[in-house]
Amino acid sequence: MRYLKGEPHALPGHRGSLAGYPAQHFLFEVENGVATLTLNRPERKNPLTFDSYAELRELFRAFARADDIQAVVLAGSGENFCSGGDVHEIIGPLTRLDMPGLLAFTRLTGDVVKAMRACPQPIVAAIDGVCAGAGAMLALGSDIRYGTARSKTAFLFARVGLAGCDMGACALLPRVIGQGRAAELLYTGRGMGGEEAERWGFLNRLCAPHDLLPEAQAFAAALAAGPTFAHGMTKKMLQQEWNMGVDEAIEAEAQAQAICMATNDFHRAYHAFVAREQPRFEGD
Repeated sequence: MRYLKGEPHALPGHRGSLAGYPAQHFLFEVENGVATLTLNRPERKNPLTFDSYAELRELFRAFARADDIQAVVLAGSGENFCSGGDVHEIIGPLTRLDMPGLLAFTRLTGDVVKAMRACPQPIVAAIDGVCAGAGAMLALGSDIRYGTARSKTAFLFARVGLAGCDMGACALLPRVIGQGRAAELLYTGRGMGGEEAERWGFLNRLCAPHDLLPEAQAFAAALAAGPTFAHGMTKKMLQQEWNMGVDEAIEAEAQAQAICMATNDFHRAYHAFVAREQPRFEGD
């Protein structure tokens, strides 16, 4: 991904703008610090292809260097989220690949989730209708999930003769809904309706279908208007502390919080409190 525009040496890491990024395999727009990425093959319930996997991976990696994006919304068009890998453009070709080719593919798909977890911006998934297979993993790789009662999430891998351990499912899903519930979904591949998904903690909130995207974008905008450096630190610690003991985690959080206390946003919040005003965060 070489699209980032801006002063290449203005900030470390060649930071710049992604607002005009010309997406090839989905819709992409940026407004008020929120990037909305919409899978856009509604006639097929928004399946993924080899190329869209690759573009998703590179775009989520690029978010780490984007000055103009503070939160991300991931959605699907046409009343569905994502039906997973395209049967004709992915599943069929996979049956003809050798083992090195298969491993290259499974590493590519896993890299998408890695990139989602590594990008500093919170990701809000707006889930309506079908959310299946790799689509369910895009939802699971997000930080917050809004959905509808008619949404149906299914980790379908067992139904096509594959293990449920795909794209990080066996690590991520038990942490979201619990080990026993995750095991049931991954062994059976059955669909989980919206109300059950909210009750189990997979969905943070249920919305009416016509309100889903606006509510997800409003929540993302509220995050984008907040202390975005601190939000990035929170996301990093949520990820890193999975592999830490309690004492190690407490020390890591002490270091992270001390870094946040040195930011201008922290000082702005203090002065605003003293003045009985709302703080205006700038992410530095």
